[in-house]
Amino acid sequence: MQTEKHSVKNNLNRFRSFRYVLILEGIVTGVVGGGVVILFRYLLTYADKLLQMVLSHGQNHIGVVACWFIVLVAGAMIVARLLKWEGFISGSGIPQVEGEMIGALDPCWWRVLVAKMTGGLLSIGCGLSLGREGPSIQLGAMAAKGFSRITKRAKTEEKLLITCGASAGLSAAFNAPLAGVLFSLEEIHKHFSPEVLLSTMAASITADFLSSNVFGLKPVFGFHITQMMPLSTYGHAILLGVILGGLGVVYNTCLAKTQDLFQKIPNQFGRLLIPFLLAGVLGFSYPYVLGGGHSLVETLTSEQLMVGALCLLLILKFSFSMLSFGSGAPGGIFLPLLVLGAVMGSLYYSIMGQWTDSLNGLLDNFIILGMAGYFAAIVRAPITGIILISEMTGSFSHLLTLSLVSLIAYVIPDMVHCPPVYDQLLHRLLLKLNPEQKNVYSGEKVLVEGMIFHGCEAEGKMVSQIPWPAKCLLVSLIRGQAEFVPRGETIFAAGDKIVVLCDEADQKELHEVLRDVCGTVKR
Repeated sequence: MQTEKHSVKNNLNRFRSFRYVLILEGIVTGVVGGGVVILFRYLLTYADKLLQMVLSHGQNHIGVVACWFIVLVAGAMIVARLLKWEGFISGSGIPQVEGEMIGALDPCWWRVLVAKMTGGLLSIGCGLSLGREGPSIQLGAMAAKGFSRITKRAKTEEKLLITCGASAGLSAAFNAPLAGVLFSLEEIHKHFSPEVLLSTMAASITADFLSSNVFGLKPVFGFHITQMMPLSTYGHAILLGVILGGLGVVYNTCLAKTQDLFQKIPNQFGRLLIPFLLAGVLGFSYPYVLGGGHSLVETLTSEQLMVGALCLLLILKFSFSMLSFGSGAPGGIFLPLLVLGAVMGSLYYSIMGQWTDSLNGLLDNFIILGMAGYFAAIVRAPITGIILISEMTGSFSHLLTLSLVSLIAYVIPDMVHCPPVYDQLLHRLLLKLNPEQKNVYSGEKVLVEGMIFHGCEAEGKMVSQIPWPAKCLLVSLIRGQAEFVPRGETIFAAGDKIVVLCDEADQKELHEVLRDVCGTVKR
């Protein structure tokens, strides 16, 4: 028997009345999730200082070098143990959150919190080319899930709180509240609704307020771009977008191939030992490629490197990022891919600058164009990328050029049917799970929201003509300001918002129908 609190009637009543409750819960989630991520980010700053101190002393003391390699081997061993204890901490963590949102995964929230924070600190702190944003999103989401479980929230509410936690995580990681909201809508939740918008805004703003009190109000990147690109140079933005789109396909393809190669190494410790030892070698010979690369972007803006130096930097950073992430080490790809985009933008500027004087003084512009375009090509979330770059640089004056290059970079991979990186990673993760292993579900009913998009298969069809999963029920259809209970002969129109009631175990199948027939997550 279901408890009265989690009954279908209670779910429906609460769904219609909890919009303002969610704002308050979003604030609480912002405090909880943002607080966890702030701690993670704070510890990473000290880990980075320790790394720089070791590398500095190692230049003149061979004993320090030997000791550091021993530390790297121990770090790889600890991370391997953590991955064995809790496998859901592998990689960035964003695919795991997306898998939970569609009901395909149900990781233990407190194990993920402990293992992800420890493993992320060790991996990023030892210099692997990984970012803090993916772990921050997963940490925020799991903190929100913990809050939901402790306070015994219904599953429908828990999904929204997890989205809030993910938003708070990205906001606290980069001091980017708008990007946190948009990423939750564009990548995690896959569609817009007032409930998601209001609650994620509350969580994201709260997390950003807390983060600003700890790390200050300055944007993540400390450079300001004052010069606007002349209209006569927009052709270069289009060409750069085409190049970045093609290189985005290369990135996603190489990432999949690298993961396939690492899977041929049977031992997790052996897989991790490669990037950990390589981090030591590069740390004492070419330290620019270590870590996420935050300082590297500022170096690119402060001094114009030669074309040969930029090519070497691009090849080494790209290769080390592939090896770091492909090994399964806990860490994200956001910041490394933004840095790669910055190097590509700088390289384009340097090459074209040898042929024309029209680009003089626009180096910083091409760096941010490279960052936004490469993000759009790989993640396929262009709006998030545009706002994220704007917030990280503290300037919203370049939205037109950022939008132009992001649009072009988005279209190229889409035309060749290259899947977005997080969809690709989630698909790989689900395939790795044992088909005979069944998640343990509570039997609780869940409300799932969807949207009828223009041009989708469901547009113009009756409700009864849609191949709904057997154990689900369409309980509400919202058209404009009107809400009514649809019947079998009700015809769907573009823009309709639907609410479907289903068993918790049938969420994945329902999400597939919403994606394929209704276009809810159509790319």
